[in-house]
Amino acid sequence: MNESSVSAPAGAAVAADGPVTRRVLGIVVFNFIIYACVGLPLAVVPGYVHTTLGYGTVLAGLAVSLQYVATLLSRTFAGRVCDVRGPRTSVLYGFIACAGAGALTFAAAMSVALPVASMALLFVGRLLLGCGESLVTTGTITWGIGAVGAQHTGRVISWNGVTTYGALAVSAPVGVWLVGRFDFFMIGTLTSVLAVGAFIGVWLRRGVETVPGERIPARQVLARMLPFGVCLGLGSIGFGAITAFIALYYGDRHWADAALAVTMLGVTFVTTRLVFPNAITRYGGYRVAVVSLAVEAAGLLMIWWAPQPLYAALGAAVTGAGFALVFPSLGMEAVRRVSDSNRGTALGIYSLFLDMALAITGPLAGLLAAQVDFGAIYLVACIAALGAAGLSLLLARRHVALK
Repeated sequence: MNESSVSAPAGAAVAADGPVTRRVLGIVVFNFIIYACVGLPLAVVPGYVHTTLGYGTVLAGLAVSLQYVATLLSRTFAGRVCDVRGPRTSVLYGFIACAGAGALTFAAAMSVALPVASMALLFVGRLLLGCGESLVTTGTITWGIGAVGAQHTGRVISWNGVTTYGALAVSAPVGVWLVGRFDFFMIGTLTSVLAVGAFIGVWLRRGVETVPGERIPARQVLARMLPFGVCLGLGSIGFGAITAFIALYYGDRHWADAALAVTMLGVTFVTTRLVFPNAITRYGGYRVAVVSLAVEAAGLLMIWWAPQPLYAALGAAVTGAGFALVFPSLGMEAVRRVSDSNRGTALGIYSLFLDMALAITGPLAGLLAAQVDFGAIYLVACIAALGAAGLSLLLARRHVALK
């Protein structure tokens, strides 16, 4: 399913086709849909496994994490599909997987009288959803860059992130409402409906041409992405620590309103991306990354030091503002390390480091809290962000030296 026959020249007619932002939004809307599908079951799957099917909390947690494992493992494949078959094709494949996940979730709900069968169907559906997520999100970024030009890479990645977190914020409570108003089967039904509708929408759109050129092995792409990925991973620890442990941190200090900190984190994250859409293009990825990571470190330090909950919430807000541009700023510089013909693979591998950082932050931070206290999590995350800022500065100097 090569898309060259329905494609427009990559970035050749940006000026003629209207503002860049409008073109980007016309593509990343599909990322919003896939993350709406991801968010729908997010808050209800553990309860379904634990309460409805009667299994323990370990399996309930596994039902959630399986999706992230599938996303992690399929990132490189998604990138290669973008490079070889085209990003539009990757998005189409992703929504096929998502529709299958919805159908299996519906089947799981209909098999509730057979708990083992229901859980097996649900688990396979979660794996499919994770694969669909990586195919769509990698595809929409690569598609967007191909449509508006590599000079707008930072803007494309930024808008893709806005749709990601916006969709999760909207769809998670909708999923809870659907299960309460109807039943768990509605999660599967709506997921399939959204996926099929999005598939039709993608099918009707024009893609971008695949870029001819040498396809270098994934291990070589990994070597080029490694320093940028390490920066991204270190900078992501603080974000993961807040989302996973801020409630326990507040509880340990006998504070109320931990949800305020999470809300402020999300609000400043999205606001920063909306207010500074051109910062990376204007000032360069390295400079924005160093400043962003320094701001994030300051916010994490505020949380560690906070004598009262308001200061911790403000620290979370500062962290969100700092972290907002880390992924797109480093991502723009990382993608420049490979030819356009390997852009999708590079984005897929680069994204792996975010997935891995968020996956390991939970257990490692939990171990640190058990050995020291919850506050230590944010001090260590602050040090990690400063380390990422220092490494980004070294990368910037190397980049200047090579010119």
